[in-house]
Amino acid sequence: MTKKHRAIRIGRIDFTNVWPLFYYFPFSSFGSELEVIQQVPTQLNRAMAKGEIDIGPISSFAYGENFENYMLFPHMSVSAFSHVNSILLFHRKPLEELGKATIALPTTSATSVNLLKIILTKFYGLEPNYVYALPELRPMMRTADAALLIGDHAIRASWEDSGCLVTDLGAEWTRLTGQWMSFAVCTIRRQTVEQQPEQIRRIFDAFMESKRKSLADLTRLVQDAQALIGGTEAYWRHYFSTLSYEFGPKQQEGLKLYYRYAAELGFLDREVSLNIWNDNSVVRVTE
Repeated sequence: MTKKHRAIRIGRIDFTNVWPLFYYFPFSSFGSELEVIQQVPTQLNRAMAKGEIDIGPISSFAYGENFENYMLFPHMSVSAFSHVNSILLFHRKPLEELGKATIALPTTSATSVNLLKIILTKFYGLEPNYVYALPELRPMMRTADAALLIGDHAIRASWEDSGCLVTDLGAEWTRLTGQWMSFAVCTIRRQTVEQQPEQIRRIFDAFMESKRKSLADLTRLVQDAQALIGGTEAYWRHYFSTLSYEFGPKQQEGLKLYYRYAAELGFLDREVSLNIWNDNSVVRVTE
């Protein structure tokens, strides 16, 4: 008699930047084997750490905090080499003059908040005052000198004439380091890999097929993004084409450097290892 497993809980971020991974995912073919939980990145990070979610595209920083309990799907991330177009710092003065500034941070992010701190501390020698705020540009800028926005909030704000200077953190990271930056990585709890390896393989294959179909023809994604958020067809084609959903050696090298800097500055309390899943992972993990 075959053992009946519980449903695997997949976390989904409600940002357009992860759409290609989910857009054509055949949820119906898995039936009751899957449960989908939609949250903002910080909520998803916490749920994953507590074991309330089994798989999800969590913040790269959140993987670093709990990497011993996780594995990473290869070929799946939200990465950029230079401009990411949705991780944006809006500021009134040039970056080098933000030493005594108050910077408003969104409550929806972990990776980009720490990326900003790495850039300003390590490369500019600055220690500004950071405060958290709801991700709305105008209210943030009423009480702060700069504001960080991510995801669709950043995209909408970039279309407005805010009168601010705008720094793309992906572009700044690549300019300073020459490396890729991975903002989100698709993570699986090790326990789930051990207990349900066959389902994990099928889920990985389904994600890969969704990514392939999405990027082969962006038309439907672009139309849905325009309907939901606004903007032009040209904007969204450029946006989805600029982002990379790969997680190979180049993306992994950039992420290792991010983790190294985060550990050096005390944002992470230890060195981080990238535990990459493959079909034989269950053998490796349980040996």
